[in-house]
Amino acid sequence: MRPLVALWILLLVALPATAVEWETDRLVIETRDGQRHDFVVELAVTEEQRAHGLMFREALADDAGMLFLYRQDGMLSMWMKNTLISLDMFFIDRRGRIIRIAERTTPLSEKSINSGRPARAVLEVPAGTAERLNIRIGDRVIHSSFKP
Repeated sequence: MRPLVALWILLLVALPATAVEWETDRLVIETRDGQRHDFVVELAVTEEQRAHGLMFREALADDAGMLFLYRQDGMLSMWMKNTLISLDMFFIDRRGRIIRIAERTTPLSEKSINSGRPARAVLEVPAGTAERLNIRIGDRVIHSSFKP
């Protein structure tokens, strides 16, 4: 009987967390050359949502992402544990300015990826988005969460 219990516990730990519900919204990234890029994002606003993030996803559309929102500025740190796809991470200040970009993150890595200075949010999008759309530090993320 014990091997069955051990197997059951192993399966529970190995399976993705229960379904997390996501609210979606639109945002725009405006580059310094005036280009505007539209995204549909899932919002990670609760501790449970932020802890789960994009884990176990096998794909992400080119115009999709996840916006991790925090109530106040802080040194933010992300990782790729249980994240199967490579991402670009944009660390954003309270005014909606991109202050750091981590490009082409390593799937499944437990290495910490931090904001480098206080940030209010992190936008995760498919790897290569920053390069493809010429998004750079200082570009603006337009969303109701940010006040210019």
